[in-house]
Amino acid sequence: MIHKLKNPLSNFQNIPADDFDKTIVYIPNTRLRDLCPPMREAPGGNEENLGEQQFKIRLAQTEASRSAATMLVQQRYAWRGYKADEIQKQPNRITLLAYQGEQIVGSLNIGYDSPEGLCADERYKAEIDALRTQGLSVGEITKLAIDESTGSKQILAGMINIAYLYGLIHGVTDAVIEVTPRHKPFYQRMLEFKQIASERFYAASNTNVVLMHIKIAHIGERIEAVGGKGSGCADRSIYPYFFAPNDQLGIMERLRHGA
Repeated sequence: MIHKLKNPLSNFQNIPADDFDKTIVYIPNTRLRDLCPPMREAPGGNEENLGEQQFKIRLAQTEASRSAATMLVQQRYAWRGYKADEIQKQPNRITLLAYQGEQIVGSLNIGYDSPEGLCADERYKAEIDALRTQGLSVGEITKLAIDESTGSKQILAGMINIAYLYGLIHGVTDAVIEVTPRHKPFYQRMLEFKQIASERFYAASNTNVVLMHIKIAHIGERIEAVGGKGSGCADRSIYPYFFAPNDQLGIMERLRHGA
């Protein structure tokens, strides 16, 4: 578990509430230039276009922001021949958006288990029920998309980190994600997910997927070990580019208070 906070958000800027009133964290360009080394098989994006860009991570709180996120997801999925339905407000889901200026460049949905179940239940109910019967609380990541003109790994690291903190707040113990077989090696090497079920057809997206799993406690251990160390760290996963352990609790407190 993350240790006690010594200097809240020491490397980040708390900014005044903007028009969305939901900015979670603002990451200045001094952090972004070397946030992640070039990596193959990342889910979209072009590292050469990163430059001095900076971005914010916000919650999608309005129909307009969810519609813009839907457009990004559908465009990115269509580019690879996949489909994606509309992102809608649901009580057991949170949508994170990454912005450069006021342009949405990344989107990620976080789903929490409920009587309605998870999206992955449609293909992998037996496997997810096996986790539930162990008394585990399962969350999922869906509709992950990154604008191809941005540095995708930087945005991915920030959004996955915020998703992890929301998981802690909601008592999630285990996370699952459905990915295409093409992207499986990326999630194995860079985030240490493990495949727990065979390849199956996802009709709504018109593609095959595999189910991958990770313990939330494992993410916490990796952040404690290498979070915030960046390119100076010998660890070749994406975890050195997560926020530093001191910053994690500060950001989590902001999430708890409805940032």
